[in-house]
Amino acid sequence: MIRTFEEILNKVKCGERKKIAVAVAQDEPVLEAVRDAKAMGLADAVLVGDREKIEEIAKTLGINLDEFEVIDEKDNAKAAMKAVELVSTKKADMLMKGLIDTATFLRAVLDKEKGLRTGRVLSHVAVFEVPALQRILLVTDAAMNIAPDLNTKKQILENAVKVAHAIGIEVPKVAPVCAVEVVNPDMQPTLDAAALSKMNDRGQIKGCIVDGPLAIDNALSEEAAKHKGIKSPVAGHADIILVPNIETGNVMYKTLTYTANAKNGGILVGAAAPVILTSRADSNESKLYSIALACLVACL
Repeated sequence: MIRTFEEILNKVKCGERKKIAVAVAQDEPVLEAVRDAKAMGLADAVLVGDREKIEEIAKTLGINLDEFEVIDEKDNAKAAMKAVELVSTKKADMLMKGLIDTATFLRAVLDKEKGLRTGRVLSHVAVFEVPALQRILLVTDAAMNIAPDLNTKKQILENAVKVAHAIGIEVPKVAPVCAVEVVNPDMQPTLDAAALSKMNDRGQIKGCIVDGPLAIDNALSEEAAKHKGIKSPVAGHADIILVPNIETGNVMYKTLTYTANAKNGGILVGAAAPVILTSRADSNESKLYSIALACLVACL
């Protein structure tokens, strides 16, 4: 059982070296993360963007650009499309967002001709190393799907299971969390959670154990679950937290990051290749962990 990001980094180092296509690479934090990923033996990179600006930043950071392929494209939208094309033609294994707005970046990802569409839902999977839990915890979806319906939640769940398998969690325990741990017809998330659990029982969702609805306390704390009389293979041992909507996911993501001293990384899953979509507020460490996660998923 992998419990830390250090173990995740070591696992990536033992695997086949991958290549990142960076869209609009003239971004200092992104170039730092790419530099560190290469130095650690995690991945190589193709830098697509304004060559002059990339060279200027690289000089400031002491990065030797002779170690990277640089493709000069000053137009952001065209740079994003070129980076996507590198991945879709198998010249790179994963895509990373640089200094470009998310909407333009995702338009390139979802382009009908050269993009990375698969017909599946694109969702964000955040991975946390939480000291209090002493294990890796996945949270989804905190960034892409605003108010997912049952079918969308099923695909979000399956995307997260794929990441869990890549990390090394063979049979992840999934908790569809709600405000309460009982089915309430007036609370749609509890109905969805119950349906997902039954779908898992019937083999419609594979490779994991799903049980819900569960409130977050009894999903993470065995003691809380026992106190409420909840008997469940997931209660107290959840590996994946499936949130009911983007507000819940966003708050949980930021709470773990800023108050629980949790290390984190995250990627978009559901495209033809892993997509590294980090925020400018994310630390260099978080960006490096996101690259490592993408490397593992790209090996599947």
